[in-house]
Amino acid sequence: MKRVGVIGGGQLAWMMGDAAKKLGVELVVQTPSSDDPAVAIAQDAILANVDDALSTEILAKRTDIITFENEFVNLDALSLIQDQGFCFRPRLEALTPLLDKYDQRSYLQNLGLPVPQFFALSQPKNLSSQIEQLGFPLVLKSRRHGYDGQGTFIIEDLASLQQKLNLHSIDVASSQAQFLIEEFVPFERELAIIAARSVEGEVVTYPVVETQQEQQVCRRVIAPADLTPNQVAEIEAIAHTLLNSLEVVGVFGIELFLTKAGKILINEIAPRTHNSGHFSIDACETSQFEQHLRAVCGLPLANPALHCASAVMVNLLGYEISTSHYHSQRQKLAAIPQAFVHWYGKTESRPGRKLGHVTVLSDDQSRDTMITIAHTIESIWYPS
Repeated sequence: MKRVGVIGGGQLAWMMGDAAKKLGVELVVQTPSSDDPAVAIAQDAILANVDDALSTEILAKRTDIITFENEFVNLDALSLIQDQGFCFRPRLEALTPLLDKYDQRSYLQNLGLPVPQFFALSQPKNLSSQIEQLGFPLVLKSRRHGYDGQGTFIIEDLASLQQKLNLHSIDVASSQAQFLIEEFVPFERELAIIAARSVEGEVVTYPVVETQQEQQVCRRVIAPADLTPNQVAEIEAIAHTLLNSLEVVGVFGIELFLTKAGKILINEIAPRTHNSGHFSIDACETSQFEQHLRAVCGLPLANPALHCASAVMVNLLGYEISTSHYHSQRQKLAAIPQAFVHWYGKTESRPGRKLGHVTVLSDDQSRDTMITIAHTIESIWYPS
């Protein structure tokens, strides 16, 4: 029986639990708190911050393989563990160009993959002319540790840019080194694709989905996205190019923009299972979590296809500070035909926190139908 160490113990690791049982895999998580969701399903837990490399060394000695639930790690420290012969999947070299968003953009550009225009604030030469070339609004992004919209700011003018930089540091040079600037993309829709690559180099892709964000946090995912065959083929090709170039083992999430002119641009890469793939638990032959464990354990990849015409996944986000488990709302959600409610067991709610999700399957592939179902879910979950 394989023992897989997981750095991180949130809902992504928690959702590996059923797949681990199915595959006969034991999970050991490294996570800060005994209240973190994955502690309840793991065979063992090391209570430590995810960037605590000394604790990761203990994790390595208790497991056969180490994988990641999140990317907030210290690669330099982990490389010393890898050098001792311990196995990380994906390998650390695959994460190296991705964790800093400027490095990620540069890597994608060097592969010839489509990305928005960007530059690093830490390179002040021609700064004013570069900003002038992009024009306002533009996007200011933290180079590290941003997720769910955190660390991403829409900037309307030069004064707002300077104010935002000054808020983050009294040392302007230090502040600039934390950020990159991108063109603002007036997209028609946001898209995502989950892709997996095996030890042998086989790549499989899940259906391309449409993601809908509010306040820069994912609210809904519609599978499959309403796209032309050429657009789907282009996105699948991006996934194959990226995973093969990095020699990834495991699941990656790739977020994209579809512009009004029909152009595909890569937004961000998540080197792990991803919120945009949660629909796969109930709607696909193989969930992204089972696929990830199959990949990292050296098992054959399985069929990622939908077994229904379409599905919609809605995140259940906190809207108040509370310790409620929201049993009444969850019962109403579960009563929706072909609905599957996933509750992460978090001990407290706060605005914007992901507490669970609902996936509803449908025999109707209409985007309007999926949006109507999503609004029904949200009318039950959120106070009017």
